[in-house]
Amino acid sequence: MNDCSIRLATPNDAGTINDIQNVYIVSSTATFHTQPLTLDERLAWLKNRSPAHPVTVAEAEGAIVGWGALEVFRSRPAYRHTAEFSVYVHHDWHRRGIGRAILTDLETRARALHYHALVGGCCSESSPVIALLESLGYARVAHFREVGRKFDRWLDVVFLERIL
Repeated sequence: MNDCSIRLATPNDAGTINDIQNVYIVSSTATFHTQPLTLDERLAWLKNRSPAHPVTVAEAEGAIVGWGALEVFRSRPAYRHTAEFSVYVHHDWHRRGIGRAILTDLETRARALHYHALVGGCCSESSPVIALLESLGYARVAHFREVGRKFDRWLDVVFLERIL
């Protein structure tokens, strides 16, 4: 999508970021959160971020249509050169290149922050997400069986990695 711009998120974006993710929380296995996040929780999450773990939003047609974040992969010092990413696209904006644009931007930011690897995990049912990641050069590195439970079902998680 050529009309999408990506910028760092601000506290004013918290409500829209929440609205985008909360749809998935209550209706899908795209996230393993089981209860919608409150605005206060989202604001605290944004406030407690370090510059090494930015949150971005994608804008198109005057609206926020997706967001992404770099997260701590693991807290032990030896993992400091690896980040985990999250990407969410507004449900009305799927298949328009928004997720690809957000992730590409996160990769650029990760390189500038001197990360060596990016890791993402998703439910094994998320075939479109896995296909997108593989098209961007991510490789499947783990498949954890029945590690999550949501909607009264056991769910598998697939981890993909890309060396930057």
